[in-house]
Amino acid sequence: MTTYRIKLDTLSFHDTSRNRTIPVAFYSPDAKNKIPNQQIVIFSHGYGQNKGGDYLHYSYLTENLASKGYLVVSIQHELPTDELIPVDGKPQVVRMPFWERGAENILFVLNELKKTKPELDYGHLTLIGHSNGGDMTALFAAKYPDQVYKIITLDHRRMYLPKTSVPKIYTLRSNDYPADEGVLPDLNEQTKYNIIVQPTQINHGKMDDKGSSEEKRN
Repeated sequence: MTTYRIKLDTLSFHDTSRNRTIPVAFYSPDAKNKIPNQQIVIFSHGYGQNKGGDYLHYSYLTENLASKGYLVVSIQHELPTDELIPVDGKPQVVRMPFWERGAENILFVLNELKKTKPELDYGHLTLIGHSNGGDMTALFAAKYPDQVYKIITLDHRRMYLPKTSVPKIYTLRSNDYPADEGVLPDLNEQTKYNIIVQPTQINHGKMDDKGSSEEKRN
């Protein structure tokens, strides 16, 4: 497999229908020629308490994927002007508007890509999200299953995974935080829908660039 040097570009989209700015980072392979049928990964970060810059804190993953030929688009979901995510109440209720906003961010960015980069392979779109970003990713798969080929959640804990074989579903679990009851499919459902639930020895908070070299390799 060819390994590419990486280019990083940042820009901000503006969704006029919601009057919302959406900062994004593009990690792309520095290829001399266009990569035919280039696949896309859209990444959603974990909760950062609206400090900003979270979309750049997973470079071990985004750069590695881009080096293999993917176009990786990392979305900054939280803005300094946003309300903080609720800590009281049932997460599946009080946090749903935040996940909905994240899913709409993903959809908007995807539609912008389709307009500006129509040559990409939209039939094999992969969404990856960590923690709260994984909740957004799971919600997107439930709302727009025809838009995505595969989702990978990195220890999301609150949003119920859709019980379906389309899109493909893979979830990586930490060793220190369990998911809420009902979030993960049971063993029979995992088999029925070919959903992969993978335990790890990685801490929930070490699934970004803070992880050790060994944790990042795993």
